[in-house]
Amino acid sequence: MLTMAMHNSITMFAIVLALGVLVTMPIGGQSIGVCYGRLGDDLPQPSTVIPLYKSKNINGMRLYDPYDVALQALKGSNIELILDVPNDKLQSLASDASAASTWVQNNIKAYSADVKYKYIAVGNEAIPGDSAQYVLQAMQNIQNELTSAGLQNQIKVSTAVSTGVLGTSYPPSSGSFSSAALSSLGSIISFLSSHGSPLLANVYPYFSYVDNTGSIDLKYALFTSPGTVVTDGSLQYQNLFDAIVDALYSALEKAGGSNVGIVISESGWPSAGGNAATVDNAQTYNQNLINHVGKGTPKKPGAIEAFIFDMFNENQKSPEVEKHFGLFNSDGTPVYSINF
Repeated sequence: MLTMAMHNSITMFAIVLALGVLVTMPIGGQSIGVCYGRLGDDLPQPSTVIPLYKSKNINGMRLYDPYDVALQALKGSNIELILDVPNDKLQSLASDASAASTWVQNNIKAYSADVKYKYIAVGNEAIPGDSAQYVLQAMQNIQNELTSAGLQNQIKVSTAVSTGVLGTSYPPSSGSFSSAALSSLGSIISFLSSHGSPLLANVYPYFSYVDNTGSIDLKYALFTSPGTVVTDGSLQYQNLFDAIVDALYSALEKAGGSNVGIVISESGWPSAGGNAATVDNAQTYNQNLINHVGKGTPKKPGAIEAFIFDMFNENQKSPEVEKHFGLFNSDGTPVYSINF
C-alpha cells in the first residue's frame, strides 16, 4: 500500500488501494474476492480463516506471500487464489532461473493438485521503484517454470501496480502511464498481451478523495452520486472507481496493451483512523463495490474481477488509517455487515 506522502504526490484519479484478501462471488460473471493480509499480532490462524471465508461465501483470496500454513489450509477449499511473489524476492528470482524453479516447485507445484491458483502477482506496487528492473525477468522465469509444469493455462503471471503508475489520469480517456513507470511497464504489457494475462491494479478511491476533498465529492467516491459527475466525450461517470479503472485502460491502450484486461487486486475503504474513515462509509463503499462490479465501467462494460482489502484489521500497519481496512476484527466478528 502506498505511503501517505506518495498519495499526496499523485493526481486525484491516480491512487490505488491495496487489498489483502480476495472474496470471489460470481454474479453475472464477475467475482469479488478478499485479501488476506497478515500484518497483525492478534490474527486468527489460517485453519480458522479458511472456514470463515467459506461461511461468508468468499470464494477468492489474495495471499501476499507463500505462507505454508495458509496454503495447507486452502487445500480442497476451492477458493481461487492470487499468490504474491514478495518484492524482496524479485531480484533473486530474476537473476537465477534455478531460484525461480525452486520457488515454483515449493510454493505452486507442491500444492497445485489441491489449491486453486489463478494468478501469480510478481511484486506488489514495485513499479516504479528500485525493484522495478527485476519484475519482468522474474515474471518470465516463473512463466517458464509454470509452462514446464503444464500449468500455464491454469495460472496467469502478472504484477500488481498502484494507480501511481499513471502520469495523467483525468479525464479517463487521457489516462497514460508516467515515463518512470512506462520504462518498466512497456515490456511487461507486451508480456501480458502475449500470454493472455491481465494487469493487476490496486485501486483506492478513498485516497483520491482524502487528498482532494476540495474537488472530489464524497458521494462520487462512495458510489452514491445520484447522477453523472464527469462527462468524458460520449462516456458518463457516476463514480470515481470507474474513472480510475478507465484511466488505466486508456493508459494500457496507449502503451500497446489494448487487449490486456485489468483485475482489481485491491480496493477498499477504512472504517477508522482517518478523514471520512467511518464504519458507515466503509460499509457503503465495499457493499456498493460488490454490487457494481458485475456492470463493468463505461469504457469496458461487463464483469470485473475485484478483491476487497482487507479481511482483517491489521494492527501492525502504519499510519493509523492503514490498520482499519478489515471487514472483520481479529476475533472474527464483523466490523460491519456486508453481503457477498
